[in-house]
Amino acid sequence: MKIFIGIIIFLLAWQFFSIILNVPLILPTPFDTFVSLEHLFSQVETYQALTSTVWESVLVLVLVVIVGIPIGFLMGISNTLYELFRPAIMIIQAVPVISWLALVIFLWGIGWKGPVLISFLSLLPLSIFTTASGVKNIDKNLIEMAKTYRVPGRKIVKTIYFGSLLPFIVATIEVSIGDVWKVIIVSEYLCGGSGIGVLISWARQYVDVPRVYALTIIAVSLGIVSERIVTLFFKKMMVKWQISS
Repeated sequence: MKIFIGIIIFLLAWQFFSIILNVPLILPTPFDTFVSLEHLFSQVETYQALTSTVWESVLVLVLVVIVGIPIGFLMGISNTLYELFRPAIMIIQAVPVISWLALVIFLWGIGWKGPVLISFLSLLPLSIFTTASGVKNIDKNLIEMAKTYRVPGRKIVKTIYFGSLLPFIVATIEVSIGDVWKVIIVSEYLCGGSGIGVLISWARQYVDVPRVYALTIIAVSLGIVSERIVTLFFKKMMVKWQISS
C-alpha cells in the first residue's frame, strides 16, 4: 500500500513540475509519457529490443560470476596473487568507458559484442574485490580448528569458506544486477546494434522526449523487478543451504 502511495505522490509531483516548467522538450507530462509507453508496447521492435537487452545483461552477469568469483577467491587466499593481480584489476576499473568504446568499435563495429564486453569489464573489478575481501575476512581460527579436528576438506570448503563467502557473493550479484541494466543500456546507446539503448538513441534523434521517458520507465522497471526476483531467490537458497548444512 505504501508503495502505491509513493508512486502516486511521485506522479503528482511530476505533473506539477511539468506544468510549472511548461517545456515539453525537457519534462513532458505523465500522460504524454504513458501514451508513448502504450504505443511502444504495441510495436514488435520494442519486444525485440527488450529481448536483446535482457539476454545481454544475463550473459554479462554469468560472465562476471564465473570469472570474478574464482579470481577473487584465489586473490583472497594468497597475498602473492592479490598483489600480482591487484594493479591490473585497478587499471581495468579506472579505464573510462569511452576508451573501451573506441576499442570495441575498432574490433567489432556496431553490434552486441561491444555492450557485453564494456559491461563485463565495468562490473568485473567489483566482483573480484568483493570476493577477495570476503575470503580475507574469514576467521582463520575456524579453519585451524577444523584442521585440528580433522574435518574433511570438502566440509571445510562448504561450511567455512562457502558459508562465509555466501553473503559477499549475494551482495556482489545484487549490486551487479542493479548496475548491469544501466551499463548495458548506455553501451547499447553508444555502440549497440539493438536493445533499449538503441531505441533511446533513435528517440533522441527524432527529438521524441516522451518516448525517451517511456523507455527509461521500462529500463527502471527491468532493474527493480530483476533485483527483487534475485533477492527472493537467494533468500530461499540460503535457507535451503543452512538446512542442508
